[in-house]
Amino acid sequence: MKPKLKMRLGDLLVQEHIITEEQLQQALSEQRNSGKKLGRTLIDLSCITEQQLLQFLSQQLNIPFLNISKRAIDAKVVGLLPEVQARRYRALVVEDNGDSVLVAMSDPADLQAMDNIEMQLAPKTISIAVVTEDQLLDAFDNLYRRTDEIAQIAGKLEEEYAADEIFDLGSLTGGDSDNETTVVRLLQSIFEDAVQMRASDIHIEPGEKSLRIRQRIDGQLHENILPEVSIAAALVLRLKLMAGLDISEKRLPQDGRFHMEIKGHKIDVRMSTMPIYHGESVVMRLLDQSAGLLTLNETGMPADMLARIRRQIKRPHGMLLVTGPTGSGKTTTLYGVLSELNTADRKIITVEDPVEYQLPRINQVQVNHKIGLDFSHVLRTTLRQDPDIIMVGEMRDQETVEIGLRGALTGHFVLSTLHTNDAVTSALRLLDMGAASYLVASALRVIIAQRLVRRVCQNCATDYHLSAQDKAWLSNVSQLDYSNARFRVGSGCQSCNGSGYRGRIGVFEILELDEPMIEAMRTGNPQDFTRAAYQSPNFTPLAESALKYMAQGMTTIEEVAKLVEDVSEITLESEA
Repeated sequence: MKPKLKMRLGDLLVQEHIITEEQLQQALSEQRNSGKKLGRTLIDLSCITEQQLLQFLSQQLNIPFLNISKRAIDAKVVGLLPEVQARRYRALVVEDNGDSVLVAMSDPADLQAMDNIEMQLAPKTISIAVVTEDQLLDAFDNLYRRTDEIAQIAGKLEEEYAADEIFDLGSLTGGDSDNETTVVRLLQSIFEDAVQMRASDIHIEPGEKSLRIRQRIDGQLHENILPEVSIAAALVLRLKLMAGLDISEKRLPQDGRFHMEIKGHKIDVRMSTMPIYHGESVVMRLLDQSAGLLTLNETGMPADMLARIRRQIKRPHGMLLVTGPTGSGKTTTLYGVLSELNTADRKIITVEDPVEYQLPRINQVQVNHKIGLDFSHVLRTTLRQDPDIIMVGEMRDQETVEIGLRGALTGHFVLSTLHTNDAVTSALRLLDMGAASYLVASALRVIIAQRLVRRVCQNCATDYHLSAQDKAWLSNVSQLDYSNARFRVGSGCQSCNGSGYRGRIGVFEILELDEPMIEAMRTGNPQDFTRAAYQSPNFTPLAESALKYMAQGMTTIEEVAKLVEDVSEITLESEA
């Protein structure tokens, strides 16, 4: 049953003394010029807040006022109303009770919209609830996924190739055929869905009987399986053309990149192909250039650690290392440091493979191994370019390490990364790579080790009481006091796609080399160095930092357990 107002909205608001007659007349005059609805006009003129208006409508129409941001909504139920109509009428189906459905609307007084919705959902009867427009827009982006659209286009593409019988490479390179148009539409939907879900990577993997399209969201892979495996070759071919790769070469891996704009986002796509048993696997890293670089303040690093890092990067020379596995946010941290050091009085040169983000005023060099332009070669040339600060993408071999260390000793501040588990083993890794112990002791100043853990979704976060197993595990790995801790988990909602997590937060470990550590390094004694590091009063291991986040309700015990296992810490006691 459709709720109706007994009077016009403006007159009711005046009668209830929510707005004045003057405000109503001003809104009506503005409405004639803008064409917007009266309620939105009143909100834009600050005569009333959206919350006040919707609560008023809820009372007048005797309908519920919903907070759908914390509600788990089935995407199949949402799909009863097509996305185009949902966005046009600002309406969302949130419940399906068989013969009836509950529809949330931002303007329940729009009778024409309700008539159209009733026609679309017939023979089901509709009940109306009211919800804020911001929550509706977020829900549209989160719930109207492109998975059905991708499946439909994939099916059409398979039919087109079946009808053609012969696979025509020319039809894909020409750009005029129906096949080419369908391939482009399919890729457009895949990229739009990935950007909508904040994916960092897209994987296209052909199998024997299916095609897997996977997205990495907050570090976890999410899978969409298509039965149309025969279209894989068309997708890979089109992507190769976009990336400028050799479309005739299917036996060797290839790397490339291309740029595209999706939903207002300028995306830099780094693409890698690899021959597998059933075709070619494609992995694409999506770098959102329009999002801007994170500053050090935005990395999530605690204030005390930020102060220590800022003190260290003010040094005129020395080496700073950032360490962690692939995908732990090392590059983001390095760019955050560079953004603070990037001033007109400093010359900064970076040597990267590849250059991920273009930075103003900074001379960025792209490594090219095919022509011998590797890290060590570029680094030697860089030292002759009169730099103040040098950033080396990764310390990969002995020659690069030694050139970087000598550069740090000769008046340059050097930044770089290593693939190691924690800060303590990073210093020892330099020795393993063949660097002289006296060089490491003299040049290395600070090491940042980091990981990314998933953050509890703030929309659906609820308090969590530790089980007996949880308490036993915590007692084994930590001596911290959890009496005042607040443990939280996400119950799953439309904002986090039912996962209970939304976004990630950095976990950091900072090791500043002091006299005992430097002396142990100079003598090349790894045991003494490790002991001195763990006994340093300013050193907090990675796992302990993660446990503090857990105690604050920012992440879960499940995420921390994975990190603790990764860094192989049985105990957090300094004597370890």
